Amino acid sequence: MTAFRPALLASAVSAILFNSQPLSAAESAIQADKAIETIQVTATRRAGSVQEAPLNITALDGDVIKDQNIGDLEDIARWVPGLTISDQGGREGSPIIVRGLNTNTSDRISDGGTVATYVGEIPLNIDLRLTDVDRVEVLIGPQGTLYGAGTLGGAIRYLLKQPELDITEGQVTGDIFALNESDGTGGEFGLVFNTPLIEDVLAIRASVNHYTNPGYIDYNYVVQNPGVSNPNPDFTNQQDVNANLRRVSDVNDEQITTGRVSLRWQANEAVEATLNYFYQKQENGGNSTSQYNSLSDTNPLHGMIGQYENAARILEPGEEENDLLSLEIKADLGFAELVSASGWSSYEQSGQRDQTDLLYDIWSGYADFPAFVAQTLDTSKRDSFTQEIRLVSNSDSAFNWIVGGYYNKLETHSDDREYTPGLTEFWGDDIPNLQQDLEYILVSDSEITEQALFGEVGYAFTEQFNVTLGARFYEYDVSTTSGSATPLYSGDFSSLDQLTMVNTSASDNGNLFKFNANYTFNSGVLAYFTVSEGFRIGGGNGLAPCPDILPEQQIVCALPNEIGYEPDTTVNYELGFKSSWFKNRLHFNAALFNVDWKDAQVGTATVNGQELITSNAATANSKGVEISSRAMIADNWTAYATYAYAKAQLTEDAPGLLGVLDDEYAQYQTYYDGSDGDRLPGAPEHQFSFGLRYEQDVLDDKLLSINYGMTAQSDVITKVGLKAYGETLSGYALSNLSAKLTGDMWSATLYVDNLFDKYAFTSVRRDKSWAGMTKYEELNKELPKLQRVYGHYTTTPRTIGMKFTYNFEL
Repeated sequence: MTAFRPALLASAVSAILFNSQPLSAAESAIQADKAIETIQVTATRRAGSVQEAPLNITALDGDVIKDQNIGDLEDIARWVPGLTISDQGGREGSPIIVRGLNTNTSDRISDGGTVATYVGEIPLNIDLRLTDVDRVEVLIGPQGTLYGAGTLGGAIRYLLKQPELDITEGQVTGDIFALNESDGTGGEFGLVFNTPLIEDVLAIRASVNHYTNPGYIDYNYVVQNPGVSNPNPDFTNQQDVNANLRRVSDVNDEQITTGRVSLRWQANEAVEATLNYFYQKQENGGNSTSQYNSLSDTNPLHGMIGQYENAARILEPGEEENDLLSLEIKADLGFAELVSASGWSSYEQSGQRDQTDLLYDIWSGYADFPAFVAQTLDTSKRDSFTQEIRLVSNSDSAFNWIVGGYYNKLETHSDDREYTPGLTEFWGDDIPNLQQDLEYILVSDSEITEQALFGEVGYAFTEQFNVTLGARFYEYDVSTTSGSATPLYSGDFSSLDQLTMVNTSASDNGNLFKFNANYTFNSGVLAYFTVSEGFRIGGGNGLAPCPDILPEQQIVCALPNEIGYEPDTTVNYELGFKSSWFKNRLHFNAALFNVDWKDAQVGTATVNGQELITSNAATANSKGVEISSRAMIADNWTAYATYAYAKAQLTEDAPGLLGVLDDEYAQYQTYYDGSDGDRLPGAPEHQFSFGLRYEQDVLDDKLLSINYGMTAQSDVITKVGLKAYGETLSGYALSNLSAKLTGDMWSATLYVDNLFDKYAFTSVRRDKSWAGMTKYEELNKELPKLQRVYGHYTTTPRTIGMKFTYNFEL
């Protein structure tokens, strides 16, 4: 499926959802005990089912996660209408986009606070490996009046399984799989153990899990010795190629180790406390991009790159490590439940990238060095403390309320360095003797403190009609201190003390509001209308201002409009309904939405030095519909489907949105402006998912379940309005199939992901101008022959595997 057809979608939804006829009396009698499983959620801060919550929420419990072989957030997004995550492999963070609200180009997308992710009660920006998870809740729309971390678009909650106070039990899981295009075998092994230390009072639950993906992208053009080997040998001479380059297979491999220990204390009937420690380490060998069909015909590698090959000159490994220590206390005060959630988290990251093409873009003179390659060594660290306290009313009266306080302090440190091996020696004795050919360094420290009061008050005018008002009052302070240098041009660099550090700061305060009205008809249909506001903090970009007169050598600095960026806000209007039919055998939910976005934050780069920064664009809007359904269509058959349509576009002109205009590039200024009506990038307009499940008792006491799942999306554009060499990535569909056999204490699953081995582009790295495939080549006729950075992220090839789970009780 190379393109998405709305007509096909409409036919499928109609066939599944609307052709279900009422059951006959005989059928009803036989199947009276059959009904759709009720998933309990706490998204509204009160327990209830998904169908009872007057908001747009999708919940996936542990069984659905296992049946559809869902392992991470990218897999979840395929089943959540309105949520888009473009799979960019483990090495790069995958962007999270809600309802198409995104202005960033595909290669510079960051969720950046659009969606808050929670582990339990603590906000933590992490793509969690889904092990020992009770359920995942995805809330679409701003949630700042219910949750401490205020965001623009929604919240994702990972709810881990809690320690059981009255049973000793455990689980062993295993998985082994093979990928097309890979030489290796992947696997996963997990162990969970739960036991009371004092029965009904104190219990501990621990889990450990290790996941290995063998990778499928080959780096076939890696230099043998950076700064010595020629990255551009005579590719018609195999001996010359072998003397300078080496091949490394399956470089985008991935290893994820996850561990968790939870201690739960039931002090008495009214007070409960849970102490959690969570750890996740992720190691990646390289990027999941390919330059297949992405090089100009002047490049010597043109036509030589396969579908799963990367042309990087050096390897690009990365490593991430997350820690979270949290204490959650719940107390029943009679009139209300008190919840206190304290969290201490840390994050460390290190990585290496091929930076050769970026330096070519800054100055073509680097190409005079035949062995020129550039690489980054970037590290960062993040420490955060979060405290949230809230009260949730317990009264049976017409009034109900929630009130809470939130505090967060985030400290970050980053150290980014670019090296050009061998360049100092090549340039000769007139160049200062630099430490390890250090070409550029940027060191930055920042501190963000945010505090807020939030809450909601509801009133039930009747048993059927409820109104809720919510508010959030916030303030924040941001302070960033940074310094950069270009030692290759400005002289010797031997100590961080030589950096001139510059401080930028920002602060703001304000308020957000929410209105919700919901009515339950006699038929049981729940209708609701919501107006809610979202918010994301502003800040500084941490770069020194440019001098009045720019030096001739390379400099990294910020122009006046690049120093900082303002907060952006959304106003979300939503009209929806939820319904259950045929004695809870059919669920059909739908929502219409309209979102206005003001001062949208956008990722861009400085004119001087091409340093990545954040700035503000103009206004934008997204409107559309989201539908989800689930049906028991026969005794042994269950089907579910989702559909989302979002038309997201600018609503006023945005000069300079995709770059900064200057005299040198003035003739191309129309490629950089955003215009009223331009489509926003990064997300499809149409999304569709369909699942079918068949269950049958076999072998006397075993249960066989067969699951088929299909997710599809329409095309995606990579830049606003296809300006500035943006492109259209074709829509595609992916199918999964699994068969699971379950016994009393065990289960075995055979599965196939990407059943038809669909190859498609999911996102892009850089754009065509980096490959000499556009008018950019007129500005520099030589470098496109050398540049290789432009490429695409791809879908994961077909994966075939076997899972096994064994549960035990002691």
